[in-house]
Amino acid sequence: MSHSGKPVTESDNRLRDSLTSDTNKPDFRELDLGSPVSPLRTQPRGLTTTTTTTSSSSSSSSGSVTGRIRHAPVTVRSGSVTVSQSGSRSDSVTSNSQPLISSSSSSYSATSPANVLPTGNICPSGKIQITEMTQSRSRSDVLGSGTGTYGHGSIMRGGGGGGSSVSPAKLISTRQVPSSPVIVGTGSSSPVKAAEEVKRAGNEMYKKGLFSEALKLYDKAIALSPTNAAYRSNRAAALTGLARIGEAVEECEEALRLDPNYGRAHHRLALLLIRLGQVDSARKHLCFLGKPSDPMELRKLEAVERHMSKCADARKVGDWKASLMEVDAAIVSGADFSPHLGMCKVEALLKLHRLDDAQAKLLEVPKAEPFPASRFSGMACEAYTYFVKAQIEMALGRFENAVMASEKASEIDPRSNEVAMLHNTVTLVARARARGNDLYKSERYTEASSAYAEGLRLEPCNAVLYCNRAACWFKLRMWERSVEDCNQALRFQPRYTKPLLRRAACNNKMERWVAAVSDYEALRKELPHDKEVAESLFHAQVALKKSRGEEVLNKEFGGEVEEVYSREQFRTAMNLPGVSVIHFLTASDHQCEQISLFMDSFCTRYPSIHFLKVDIDKCPSIGNAENVRVVPTVKIYKNGTRVKEIVCPSKEVLEYSVRHYSG
Repeated sequence: MSHSGKPVTESDNRLRDSLTSDTNKPDFRELDLGSPVSPLRTQPRGLTTTTTTTSSSSSSSSGSVTGRIRHAPVTVRSGSVTVSQSGSRSDSVTSNSQPLISSSSSSYSATSPANVLPTGNICPSGKIQITEMTQSRSRSDVLGSGTGTYGHGSIMRGGGGGGSSVSPAKLISTRQVPSSPVIVGTGSSSPVKAAEEVKRAGNEMYKKGLFSEALKLYDKAIALSPTNAAYRSNRAAALTGLARIGEAVEECEEALRLDPNYGRAHHRLALLLIRLGQVDSARKHLCFLGKPSDPMELRKLEAVERHMSKCADARKVGDWKASLMEVDAAIVSGADFSPHLGMCKVEALLKLHRLDDAQAKLLEVPKAEPFPASRFSGMACEAYTYFVKAQIEMALGRFENAVMASEKASEIDPRSNEVAMLHNTVTLVARARARGNDLYKSERYTEASSAYAEGLRLEPCNAVLYCNRAACWFKLRMWERSVEDCNQALRFQPRYTKPLLRRAACNNKMERWVAAVSDYEALRKELPHDKEVAESLFHAQVALKKSRGEEVLNKEFGGEVEEVYSREQFRTAMNLPGVSVIHFLTASDHQCEQISLFMDSFCTRYPSIHFLKVDIDKCPSIGNAENVRVVPTVKIYKNGTRVKEIVCPSKEVLEYSVRHYSG
């Protein structure tokens, strides 16, 4: 009875104590298993024995569901038992001069009805029975003999036939786990005490942030006491620290299977489900008492739910910018480990034609194994993952992979209309593309272009199909149409080099030298070591100069750095039209060797520029005339006029200057 006069049940005490725990920490409750149960001897009449039950001490930890139980001394006098609780009440039961729990094989004997425990004994619920018990029990409770898995001194349900029992001198009550016996400490050999020691060591590892070590210790504790829900909850905390969120959810669910009223496990599971974006399930566990156990976490849940709802609405109407914004807001609000929100962000970037960003974000999507069994935007979350992957594969031109991904999505969620439509589209587009490729190889370019067009009718934003059709137009010498399809492909994939190369070739064919040089220069940035592109750029630059009436002296691609041996040769090189880059060096200097390697590579990359080198040890007169005091020194001349001088340049500075003056 509480002080207010209202009855307080055991489950109320357990739930209230469990909800006062710190967030996201393992359970630190420790059991006082100090002394084994010793039998009480039958006292002769006239002798008085005083027995004090000790209470289990509760640390300020997170996870125990049993509150503190204070027991007053139990006094045994000549067949009567007087129990005082907090000094407020005293009940007595008069019996014969027999022990409270007999050490023989007979059943309990007292003036009360058969099979009723005397006042002061430990009941199967784990409480000390205070008042006289008058109701009958269907099964007797007997003290374990130590031969079973419970250990000597344990109280087991339903002894069958009245086994032997011993009266304890010290009784230690523990939190009862459903479908498991109440364990009474029996000394150093008790598996429960050993499990507590291992769990305590795991807690220390957890506090230090050594989650892997803590997990191993919790596993050992569970092996010693498999039905202890607190150990499962602690294991979930360690898994959370290791970012193994899916497994942590499973451990919390197992803890609740063992103890459905375990408040700490409910709270921890709610927090994990919020991170996974499963707001409906999270609310059920956060409010399992009928009201939220943590108002702050409830506000977080509501914020995640609000943004996820807006995200789904924006996705339905194709407002991908709004969808992207709401996904980011939901993640910031707390759903930071949600696979389906990560995939929604990937899909939004893909629809906004930001394929490179979509690919990068796909690698960052959280991996929750096992995958959460929930739904998003009308389809199973796991199916949605493959749904988005199929779209990514199709955008990249990997149509066979796209078909496999869409088939996987259909297997997971066969009832989703959106998944079924995508699977049908991907299959038809893959067939059209394969047919177009076969026709192109057979040099039936007109028919091939029609096959690609069929695929574009189903997937009008596919850059690969546009590029393939542009190749057909190029073979048919329809340059303008080829350029148009290349432009469409680059619109959907700006860094797609194939249509850029094909467009440059078309501009070459149409003698649009400015456009051709621009395309080849863009290709050089994407493919800096491609000699074919470099040569095409060189010829386009030569053609552009000729079209402007400029004199072109260097008409051969791939020249080498020219070495200067005399002042006359140097003056001639300085006065060449266009740009000349001259490197002053000494053969013994290591930095000069590095710059020489850079100059060799620039010859291929900038074939329209003249590159020369002067060894001032061999030609000191040129070095003196040019006032070169430090090597390496690079001077750039344009049409006979010096425009730049760089002393000890880095590769980046040198290339920037060359590129700047080459234009």
